[in-house]
Amino acid sequence: MMKFSAAMMIAAFSAALMLAGCSTPKPVETPPANNYTTPPASSIVPGSAEDLRVNVGDTVHFAFNEYNIEDNDKTTLQRQASWLQKYPSIRVIVEGDCDERGTREYNLALGARRANAVKEFLVSLGVSASRVETISYGKEHPICTASTEDCWAQNRRGVTAIAAGANS
Repeated sequence: MMKFSAAMMIAAFSAALMLAGCSTPKPVETPPANNYTTPPASSIVPGSAEDLRVNVGDTVHFAFNEYNIEDNDKTTLQRQASWLQKYPSIRVIVEGDCDERGTREYNLALGARRANAVKEFLVSLGVSASRVETISYGKEHPICTASTEDCWAQNRRGVTAIAAGANS
């Protein structure tokens, strides 16, 4: 009985080896002739609204009941100023937004202070004041509608949007 078991084990092992030898090898990929790959072309048009939004950043955020530019948002505004200097025909409008708390009148005034703070910062970096308009939407343009602190924080913002002169 022992010999039969040993013979069965050898037969099973042999069958496994033969099946493993029958697998199809993977094809070898041929590298490009120039030894580098070309990155996919971006569909974003330089100097467009999408270029500003995606590659530069168009939004800064504010603390509750504040309109001062926070340190972490200064980098975004510096990139905006550089981008605007690269595209001198573009004019922008800075939109000031607030969360849902407070009266309509209070939030319109706070949104105006936020938009003006962004404009003044851009002007301090060399952007002509004549190229930057401001508008306050107060609490009228929320991007998040839940009544939570996380949502309110998203709505307390200044958004730089292209008013004229963008590439399409």
